[in-house]
Amino acid sequence: MRPFALERYFARYEFNTRYLLCASDPETMPVRDLLAYEPGSAERLAELRLGYVESRGGSALRTAIASLYERCDADSVLAHSGAEEAIFVFMNAALQRGDHAIVQFPAYQSHYSVAETLGVEITRWQSDLSGEGSPDVDELDRLIRQQTRAIVLTTPNNPTGYAFNRGQMEHVVAVARRHGLWLLGDEVYRGTEREAERIPAVCDSYERGVSLGGLSKAHGLAGLRIGWSCTRDASLYERMAALKDYLSICNSAPSEFLAELALRHNAALIGRVREIAMRNLEALDAFFVRRSRLFAWKRPRAGTTAFPRYLGGSSENFCARAVRDAGVLLLPSTAFDAGDEHVRFGYGRADLPGALATLDRFIDSQGAS
Repeated sequence: MRPFALERYFARYEFNTRYLLCASDPETMPVRDLLAYEPGSAERLAELRLGYVESRGGSALRTAIASLYERCDADSVLAHSGAEEAIFVFMNAALQRGDHAIVQFPAYQSHYSVAETLGVEITRWQSDLSGEGSPDVDELDRLIRQQTRAIVLTTPNNPTGYAFNRGQMEHVVAVARRHGLWLLGDEVYRGTEREAERIPAVCDSYERGVSLGGLSKAHGLAGLRIGWSCTRDASLYERMAALKDYLSICNSAPSEFLAELALRHNAALIGRVREIAMRNLEALDAFFVRRSRLFAWKRPRAGTTAFPRYLGGSSENFCARAVRDAGVLLLPSTAFDAGDEHVRFGYGRADLPGALATLDRFIDSQGAS
């Protein structure tokens, strides 16, 4: 399996750089602040026994996750150690050598590299990076082959921040159903949409759909390392559950306790992330007006990441200079196998104003505008 470019990039800089202006996970909180949502929870946590939990996730946690969906129950939910494990398990359970899969691009690398390692051929369903980041849904039919077994989506998307509308998702589901394909929806930013309409989850929309979720992005609780998959297909579910036995086996008991608590306060936690993101979007709007000769800005629809085009040459070179000379970490599009013309900004952290001010000074020092 080839190196995970984005994660290797973060491994080099994430914990020794002043400003992470490209972070995809938003502002988190201390454990005490999460416990404060429920009086008595700190005492219950202190009494928690540190044994194993159910491999599929505790019943209470799976029930809490299932409540986020319309047509799924606890027996449809498989709790994972992060959404990354869920991606790996799905690819190994649903695909095999000689298969073909269609992956919306840009994408998190495990959406295609895991399958490629299995001998699966990948076709990139390219998003329009000159606009908001929407893929052409009419193109999807033309990408189907006899060997196609799965379509992989990210909505809301990382890095573009684009979110499918209802008509687009209905079209994708119709294509998948017509050809009997698996449809994987990475929905870890679900709930952060800023438009009035939120589309149904993939697992609710399609009987062979799989929704991925987690607490790292929309809830700002990345350190819990709790993700999940949800599907109404019992056969696929059992294959995925069996594969998990070779990976994490089960989650951390304290993480599951805190995850249950978080999901009981789902709206409040997502609302907190949305509030920070909306405030920071205003700051980004102003920054990109000032720097319109250097970046082509399209305001994202959802999530906590954006993917503006860099107009000053190589985005990789620009990001390397920014972290070296200013201590501001930005992510070049090369980390997404998406050329060298875009930069991922993250706008879910509370220190974004300071990061932008530092980046402004760096740009001025370079004689750029």
